[in-house]
Amino acid sequence: MENKNKSLPMAALDEVPTPNQNAKTITGLVKEKGRIAGYQLSDGRVVSKEDGVALAKNGQIRGVGIAHRNNKQYLKSLPDGTENNNLGNLPSVSKNA
Repeated sequence: MENKNKSLPMAALDEVPTPNQNAKTITGLVKEKGRIAGYQLSDGRVVSKEDGVALAKNGQIRGVGIAHRNNKQYLKSLPDGTENNNLGNLPSVSKNA
């Protein structure tokens, strides 16, 4: 077993970007029909799901890794033992926040 030292949540991630010093956190989720369509960042900006992935890849969002489902990439919380900062536990916000 190749990934025996990797925890199961970490093994589900395709990439864990290194955040830069000024990286933002995700503070809310934009949902459309119950699905995540975007993210609200700690500086108040609201970005699409695709832009969020690109920002994370460039080290501009901390606390997330990149995973995929059906050939679409999305952000996933890095496991840190704290439930309240998991993306699924964040409040929903409007696109125009």
